Amino acid sequence: MIAVAMLAIWYVLPPEDLSLPAQHTHHAAVFGKGAYGFNKLVLEGIDKAQQNAMLGGGYFIGVKAVPTESPIGYPLALKGAPLIEPPRTTSFCTGASYAAFIEALNLWLPQGRAYVDDTSRLPRTIPMTMSPDRLEALRMQEPDGSRREDNVKFWGYWNADGYGNYFALVQYSGMGKRVAPSDARPGDFLNISWKSGLGHSTVFLGWCLNQEGKRSVRFWSSQKGTNGMGDMVAPIDSIESVCIVRINRPMRIYWFNPKQPVDRKVQGDTIDWQP
Repeated sequence: MIAVAMLAIWYVLPPEDLSLPAQHTHHAAVFGKGAYGFNKLVLEGIDKAQQNAMLGGGYFIGVKAVPTESPIGYPLALKGAPLIEPPRTTSFCTGASYAAFIEALNLWLPQGRAYVDDTSRLPRTIPMTMSPDRLEALRMQEPDGSRREDNVKFWGYWNADGYGNYFALVQYSGMGKRVAPSDARPGDFLNISWKSGLGHSTVFLGWCLNQEGKRSVRFWSSQKGTNGMGDMVAPIDSIESVCIVRINRPMRIYWFNPKQPVDRKVQGDTIDWQP
């Protein structure tokens, strides 16, 4: 038998998708045609988060500011359980991508659904309630309202320097898997390491050519360029490496170990898309 190599099919956005403004609530309708599974809910989660800041809401980082920075500018909750009472109406990148994640879970979590476990291949039923220690691990601030530090539980890993989506979704909770840039689809979580040395936490929407014809990527997050939450197009030439994660086992939200350690030594992928 002769083995046949599978060619990667990069998800490239058509020109009409690039005409959307930075702030809009059509992610599920427009980009959803290239998504499947939990990714569709992530795109709906973006729309729900964006509804709270149709002009972006403002971008602000200031750990020592009074009041302190706010990852997301509206009260975020998981099925009624508060995760943050925001000290500001502004946001920053990890808070925006986390909001899309939590809002997607709110859409997915109607209780008691059955599924086939991907490890045992046995039918199982999702529990009716989430344990208090796992809910607490998802919080974005301490019970007294103070800042939850990096590398502390679910949000702390998501918000950590480096590839936080990978730390939280793959290593810490087991909810996701890493995918290659050539396999990325709308609704995947995209961590970017810029050549400047900074990083960015986003939701991938598609590869594209920008107005100058340069290889680029469109994503949703919170950044200065969109005054908070919104879509942005960035040239690939400005990117050092990326780490892309797709949620494929959302049911693990019920069974992850809140004390699970994380190895932060993770290498990124380069983007070798050639249109």
